[in-house]
Amino acid sequence: MKSTQNEKILQMKFETLIVGIDVGKENHYARAIDFRGIEQAKLLRFSNSAQGFESLDNWMSDIMQQKGKTEAIVGFEPTGHYWFNLGDHLKKKGHKLAIVNPYHVKCTKELDDNSPTKNDRKDPKTIAMLVKDGRYRDVYIPEDLYQELREAVSEHERLQNQVNAISNQVIRWLDIRFPEFNTVYKAWYGIAAISTLKHCPTPAKIVEIGVEGVMRVWQRELKKPSLKRANAIVQAAKRSIGRTAGSVAAETAIHNLLVQYELLQEQIKSQEMLMQELLLQVPNAGNLLDIKGVGMITATVIISEIGDINRFQDPRQILKMAGLNLRENSSGKHKGKTTISKRGRKRLREGLFRVMIPMLANNEEFRMIHKRNLTREQNPLNKMQSIIALCGKLVRIIYVMLKKGVVYNGEKLVSDIERSLKAA
Repeated sequence: MKSTQNEKILQMKFETLIVGIDVGKENHYARAIDFRGIEQAKLLRFSNSAQGFESLDNWMSDIMQQKGKTEAIVGFEPTGHYWFNLGDHLKKKGHKLAIVNPYHVKCTKELDDNSPTKNDRKDPKTIAMLVKDGRYRDVYIPEDLYQELREAVSEHERLQNQVNAISNQVIRWLDIRFPEFNTVYKAWYGIAAISTLKHCPTPAKIVEIGVEGVMRVWQRELKKPSLKRANAIVQAAKRSIGRTAGSVAAETAIHNLLVQYELLQEQIKSQEMLMQELLLQVPNAGNLLDIKGVGMITATVIISEIGDINRFQDPRQILKMAGLNLRENSSGKHKGKTTISKRGRKRLREGLFRVMIPMLANNEEFRMIHKRNLTREQNPLNKMQSIIALCGKLVRIIYVMLKKGVVYNGEKLVSDIERSLKAA
């Protein structure tokens, strides 16, 4: 899948046209060079539209014809979402795509004119020069099932973010209107708590209907309404210090928030059903759910980010893509601290960290490895270092399971651990 920088440089031949594109929302700017860095044509400004893409095609075709080029590699910064449509178009045309790091562009743009100035003429050439020097990574644009997975995960994340935002707004509302509510309920989103907020949200309403009224409300929606809790919520309402001014508008506000919350919860359930359906279509992906601690959502997140497992030759490539590969800052006699790079796909890295918490609680094998990492005599790890190492272990397991179709064998993993301990 991935090539070294030297291998990338060797791919640049006389026949190769190297195009750098500075991506924008409405307009893009392109410059073309050869394998030596010599500019091949004037700057092209083209719109983010079908006509603009056609003008780019014609511009590249003319250059390739005039200069004797038979292949093209197109580089650009991954600027938000604005490159998606352009990337799809260039891929359909059969061009190789390359992503350059925006930080590299920022650091190297002074080489030509000794100025940090940013402009539309300068940036596409800087991008093209970085591609020429092999300072890029190959673009992976998932198709079909894997693209569906990414879209489904993104939508689930969007819905969950909205739920979190509404939850924060409800908490703020309670802090202002009924701060004693949290002394009765551990969480506002429980069935009984939501029922109370729906029908009698303010302390004044609760005091007005009393214990019997609260019980009548709960009997319509709860299986076993608690008289003790009804008394507690009434007493809390009587001593409340919450604001009373503007109560009519405040009741409307909490009603709207609860309606939105319940709608979002239904949408999330539907989205998770879709995610599960898509996940089970990925070859061997269903086997991941046999690993204790790995749930459907986290498995879907991880698979959506990895994509087709066959594009990798080694699990270390996945670790690097997740930004979990190690880096060290050392100079001379000074040995710097070794940390993870955090250069890569953030969602994949977060997914691996998120799944590790329930795994340490529920997975005996990983819990054993974690304990060994913390307590071994030689080079013991701290908690975070051990979790990072376990993420690497999980990636290697996932790689083999997806690649070879093997099932998870916790007993074999334990026996391997015990054998290594005896050998030590």
